[in-house]
Amino acid sequence: MFEHDVFEKYALKDVPLGQDITLMDVEWMRPWEAEWIKVTRGADADPYVIGYITPVSVSRIAHNGLEISWYPNHSDRFHEVKTFLPADQIAQAVDISAYDCRFTIFVRSGWLRQLHLQSHSLFAMIDAADMSHEIEMGRIDRTKLVALRERIDAIAARHPDVSFISFADSLLLKTNWTVGMVGSSVGYTYSPEAMIRLFGEIREAYRSVLDLGIYGVFAQGSNEYYDDPLLHISPTQNHISLNSLGLPFAQLQRIEAAARTAIRAGEHGRCELYLDEDFFNSLHFAHHEARACPNFAEYKPKLSSTPGTYFYLDYDELCAMVKL
Repeated sequence: MFEHDVFEKYALKDVPLGQDITLMDVEWMRPWEAEWIKVTRGADADPYVIGYITPVSVSRIAHNGLEISWYPNHSDRFHEVKTFLPADQIAQAVDISAYDCRFTIFVRSGWLRQLHLQSHSLFAMIDAADMSHEIEMGRIDRTKLVALRERIDAIAARHPDVSFISFADSLLLKTNWTVGMVGSSVGYTYSPEAMIRLFGEIREAYRSVLDLGIYGVFAQGSNEYYDDPLLHISPTQNHISLNSLGLPFAQLQRIEAAARTAIRAGEHGRCELYLDEDFFNSLHFAHHEARACPNFAEYKPKLSSTPGTYFYLDYDELCAMVKL
């Protein structure tokens, strides 16, 4: 295929980096090719109505595939999802430089459907500030901890789409979201603002019960369990699985560690929120320029050759910037 002179076929190693690229299902290869050939002949044709597109960019070429950023929503938020496109799922990469056509990579149907239909996850790690000091001073007892647990129970009941794992003074939160695709019953359910609102509820619970502030670290990532529920609880009730790989939680811990180091070094002050850049950038800002927040620092993500960025700010400050 694509033997006509108008097409420029590319090997994996020659795919361009850092530019807008379209992914298309292999089922559209032949009609797409035929329509572009009609264009070269001056016939009545419109290749832009062929098939459905998935906008991406390539950040790195590996021997076994491409590290890509996928943009499932760029109309009312900058929603970027970093993922990997295996080489064996690529049928052909092609460009048409003589016409106004975006560089296109045709991929296997099963991989593309999984990308759109699998569930992804948002994660948060919330901790009480100064808890160790309060315990040493004798200000925290079992009565208060049970009262806090009951408040968290009540909050969890209002948010059945979020899993809550608590350790008295700490919480792990996870919620799933999907993108969906044409012809499926799966829809776009991404709403990171809901997790920010939830942080506000939890903050009030810790304030009123323990008289303590909290801070939260937020990130997002792929959910390798795909369509499994938020939690798995064993029949014997003594095994709980968050149905997720440990990588997202490693990212949360690395952001927290980097923030602690930066605070001790005087590089920035203590804040209530530490947000991974992908999470922060995807928020629905009230004004576009709010995304240019100057409060950011670097951390070293796990399994990445490039530094990551986290944003640090207080809850009320973020609420003034974002449409909650």
